[in-house]
Amino acid sequence: MSRVETQEATAAPDHVQSGWRAAFAFPNPVNEYAARITAGLVVAVAIVTLLTGFGWGLAAIAVGFWLRVLFGPRISPLALLSVKVLAPRLGRVKLVPGPPKRFAQGLGAAMSTAAAVLLATGLAPAAWSLLAVLIIAASLEAFAGFCLGCVIFGFLQRRGLIPEDVCEACNNISLRRP
Repeated sequence: MSRVETQEATAAPDHVQSGWRAAFAFPNPVNEYAARITAGLVVAVAIVTLLTGFGWGLAAIAVGFWLRVLFGPRISPLALLSVKVLAPRLGRVKLVPGPPKRFAQGLGAAMSTAAAVLLATGLAPAAWSLLAVLIIAASLEAFAGFCLGCVIFGFLQRRGLIPEDVCEACNNISLRRP
């Protein structure tokens, strides 16, 4: 039995976790279509925020990212809409590894939080510029299926900055085959 098979046989499945670990669990694998729909919703909210200049929109975007990073799609309104309503209507499922998607959500959380802080401290041009970068990254995910955060995750993992065991499927192509 290989190391990966041994780990899979001894580890509890992601959906059978208990206690505080269950509260902070992130799905693995993730439905690519649900992730893309969530990114599209983020783009829509971010564009409305950018066009209206309402700071509360930045705060809502940041809170949404933090909810997805910390709790997966269980609490975030945009993720719930994507996972429970919109993605099932597509009737398509494409499973991809969860850890890179969580990392991408973390980058979104950092960027949107930084933009909110910049706006609160009176640096509106910098805040709106950062929001524009976030719109570009989320648009790539939503409309082209290109997850910039996932690419950065892979780069960091290949450089040894993210341990291989964080995402075995990311390192082993045979684990990605259906």
